[in-house]
Amino acid sequence: MTIFFYFETKIKLEKRLFLKQFLKEMNNIEGSKIKQLSFVFCSDIFLLDINRRYLNQNNFTDIITFNLNTEKYGKAEGEIYISIERIRENAIKYNTTIDKELHRVIFHGVLHLCGYLDKTNKQASVMRTKEDFYLQRFGL
Repeated sequence: MTIFFYFETKIKLEKRLFLKQFLKEMNNIEGSKIKQLSFVFCSDIFLLDINRRYLNQNNFTDIITFNLNTEKYGKAEGEIYISIERIRENAIKYNTTIDKELHRVIFHGVLHLCGYLDKTNKQASVMRTKEDFYLQRFGL
């Protein structure tokens, strides 16, 4: 799996090599076939523009995940856009650290590419349990 990090907005992302290895391990644990991931860390305005343009939604969000394959799941290529401003605000809102919230959202995006959804309460509960599992395994 190839993983890229792009920074439209600056944020401290420590242990990048460890994170890349961890995401590969996560891919294996989930039995997914993700072959390429691109993370774009951006501003609210940048992500709002993407939300309006591609999803026809006019609201701020912390993350948007695009599966770039024509196949539903399998050998995925994904782009994951993360709003740094939302991460900072959510860290305060949920009484956690920016680092932990950032990694929760990173794992959340990868879980979407692994086939997990979060549209219903049951799906969201499964997603949250998976996020917590990977946060603990990562050491946060």
